[in-house]
Amino acid sequence: MKTSVYKGFSACLLLIPQFQAVQAKTKAHDKPNIIIILSDDVGYGDPVCYGGTRLKTPNIDRLAAEGIRFTSGYAAAATCSPSRYALLTGQYGWRKKVSILPGDAQMTISKETLTLPGMLKQCGYTTGISGKWHLGLGEGNLDFNKLIKPSPNDVGFDYSFIYPATNDRVPCVYIENGKVVNLDQNDPIQVSYGQPVGNWPTGRDHPELLKLPCRIGHNQTIVNGIGRIGYMTGGTSALWKDEDMAELFAGKAVSFIRKNSAKPFFLYFACHNIHEPRAPGVKFKGSSECGIYGDVVQELDWSVGQILRTLKELNIEKNTIVVFLSDNGPRIEEGYADDARKYLSGHTPSGILRGDKGKLYEGGTRTPFIVRWPQKIKPAVSDAPVGFIDLFASLAGLLKFNLPDGQAPDSRDALSVLLGKAKQTRHHEVMVQDNPGRVAIRYGDWKLIPKESHPDSGKDELYNLKNDPSEEINVAVSNPEIVKRLHDRIILIKESTGVRK
Repeated sequence: MKTSVYKGFSACLLLIPQFQAVQAKTKAHDKPNIIIILSDDVGYGDPVCYGGTRLKTPNIDRLAAEGIRFTSGYAAAATCSPSRYALLTGQYGWRKKVSILPGDAQMTISKETLTLPGMLKQCGYTTGISGKWHLGLGEGNLDFNKLIKPSPNDVGFDYSFIYPATNDRVPCVYIENGKVVNLDQNDPIQVSYGQPVGNWPTGRDHPELLKLPCRIGHNQTIVNGIGRIGYMTGGTSALWKDEDMAELFAGKAVSFIRKNSAKPFFLYFACHNIHEPRAPGVKFKGSSECGIYGDVVQELDWSVGQILRTLKELNIEKNTIVVFLSDNGPRIEEGYADDARKYLSGHTPSGILRGDKGKLYEGGTRTPFIVRWPQKIKPAVSDAPVGFIDLFASLAGLLKFNLPDGQAPDSRDALSVLLGKAKQTRHHEVMVQDNPGRVAIRYGDWKLIPKESHPDSGKDELYNLKNDPSEEINVAVSNPEIVKRLHDRIILIKESTGVRK
């Protein structure tokens, strides 16, 4: 039997998996509203409050000024699907082999899994999601022309308005409460990630139809003048227009807040910005000094502002927790030749950090991490290492919800740090992964990327992040005892069923 890891490096506890109904003990009037704003591919150095000097991010900066800005906050993974999986389940994506998913993938979260929104529902919250999902839908052969089950509504959300995967993948449609929005049943959707379906033009064969030049892999079916990953046909009346996405998702988020403002609510606002393809709305195109990359960062900031403005108008901002995160580090140019790098004008999305999206270096997983709760949190800057996988257990602790054994197994209570009452978590560590599931670990100021995660070089990499935040000096050879201790810790976690206790 595998073990559950807890209390430092060596303690272990055998757990018998159980799942039982748990009643929250918190009174309704004590419960804060909770909003998690998860941006897509936003770098550590993008917001002004994290050192950016070329862009305008007044709303994100306002959150930081009025809450706690973490300088060592981490996503759970360097890519989106495993990162989002960890946020919502409190379990590392590598345990379930979750990696970047195609748009027709089946649901990765089982109905038996207690999710973050599911836990909050048991605590009396109304729950909603607006934006990116990318955790799979349905079971078996997914049919977008019927009611899709399971959908987010089957794993904890009362309301959902989503797009299935990423904005560069088909199908390019919105799904509301399990149904494709504006679908004409006489024009059924077909989707394939293998062979072409239908006769819609592709970016590979008809580059003259593209308004955004694309690279190999993103040159399949053209939707809205943009080549996508994957093939689709049908659903013409349901297709999205990329330039409208920010306004639409912000509008759905605001509507959810207004509708549920008289009772405790949880909103997961999963913005599409700043993931490629970058197609900002009219009022943001050309708005920045840093080309299209800067335009979509500023459009994202506007979306954050819509949430903050609504909370203030409804007089509920004081007792609303707002968390701002990114799912992983930035990628300046990947699938499209949009000249993002050319017009950055000196802006550095990763800031002083090494690496970017997909990598185990700090630039791949250390991201903006801000928590604001005016009623309880005093403005501060914290250098405590903290991972957003710990939000699940921390919110459970806040609401006095006893997590059942086996649920949210890798999420640990970091509430005292998130509220600014402690300078470090009790567990001291953060583990992150890349897309294939290779891991790195940070313990205090030390960061180890084990040789197993660098199969080409075959070398352990150890960095002291306090002295070397840019990970320029590998000190593994001169610190073999620290390498061994962290390596043993990784093995213990890998062989466990969870680290929560």
